Amino acid sequence: MSTKAEPKEYRLDVVKWLLVAAVVAVGVVGNSMYSAQPLLYRVLVLVALGLVGLAIASKTAKGSALIQLLRESIVEVRKVVWPTKQETNQTTMLVVAVVIVMALILWGLDTIFGFVASKIIG
Repeated sequence: MSTKAEPKEYRLDVVKWLLVAAVVAVGVVGNSMYSAQPLLYRVLVLVALGLVGLAIASKTAKGSALIQLLRESIVEVRKVVWPTKQETNQTTMLVVAVVIVMALILWGLDTIFGFVASKIIG
């Protein structure tokens, strides 16, 4: 029976996630305890605690995988060929025209069916 040895850094992930949970708990409890303090100070402390929590979470296996995914996403976004202003305007006008035509068709059908239904019902 062979057991797969986890690297030491992955074994500490539980501790890191517990630290993140503790930082979040400190932020929540501290925000409610110091509700009399000005909002600006509380927001600044919460932002700082959020950054600390993100820094700790980024050192975990899942956190580093997320960072790698975000880096790869940025590379893919750079490869996208974005439409020109003219293409965007033309596409927008086409969508608006189709919506207006469909609205008129549906309005006409509703009027016809309403007229027919009123004649049947009496």
